[in-house]
Amino acid sequence: MNPILQVSQLVTHYGQRKILDGVDMEVAEGEIRVIMGGSGSGKSTLLWHILGLYQPTAGNIRILGKDICNINFNDKLELLQNIGVSFQSGALFSSMTIGDNVALPLREFTDLDDKTIRIISRMKLEVVNLGGFHNLLPSQLSGGMIKRAALARAIVTDPKLLFFDEPSAGLDPVVASEIDDLILSLRDTMGMSMVIVTHELDSAFKIADKITVLDQGKNLFTGTVEEVKNSSIQRVNDLLNRRARHESVTPKEYLKRLTQEGDTFL
Repeated sequence: MNPILQVSQLVTHYGQRKILDGVDMEVAEGEIRVIMGGSGSGKSTLLWHILGLYQPTAGNIRILGKDICNINFNDKLELLQNIGVSFQSGALFSSMTIGDNVALPLREFTDLDDKTIRIISRMKLEVVNLGGFHNLLPSQLSGGMIKRAALARAIVTDPKLLFFDEPSAGLDPVVASEIDDLILSLRDTMGMSMVIVTHELDSAFKIADKITVLDQGKNLFTGTVEEVKNSSIQRVNDLLNRRARHESVTPKEYLKRLTQEGDTFL
């Protein structure tokens, strides 16, 4: 069976700085893949490239068998309708009710009548335990409710592939656990494949079928939860045990950093 997502030798730069350095990753149908790594490891950059928001320097990304790096606009738009995204901040439109936020993809990409759209959007709100909240504005919701509303919008078109950016960031442990349970339920009941960027170890260990650990833009390790826990790689152990990494720089390298021209400050 072909993977639902395939990333091959992905390289990208921000200015002259290489952010991703030959990343490989394959996600099977029905799999929950968690991407982990320290700050600046390239995990969010990898996600944005998979979503087609940035063009890589080199490499290949295939979603549902189609190369998104070499695809025309109309085919890419059609492909992206099979993808759902739940952003870290929720990214809900503040002037729209929760119901209208969830219904938006259906209004933009389908010819369904308003009554059908309203019913489907409310069904998805029920799935994420927000039934009856459709008339509220995002400003009237808690952080956990915003995350769930964003998830309802991401699944309203029944996508085959779902992406999350830090789904439990900023949530208390109980609410974060509820989000984890919801993710597992969607995989089991709707058969969705998922790619999840997170730094929350408890969440990753609970929901992941496989974990990809990035470090300095490279795929450091990929394996099951148990394989990651038992890894002998020092950097993986540092991440799991929250040990600081102290970079050693020679005087020559330090001088080069100070005098190099053409860098883009991030």
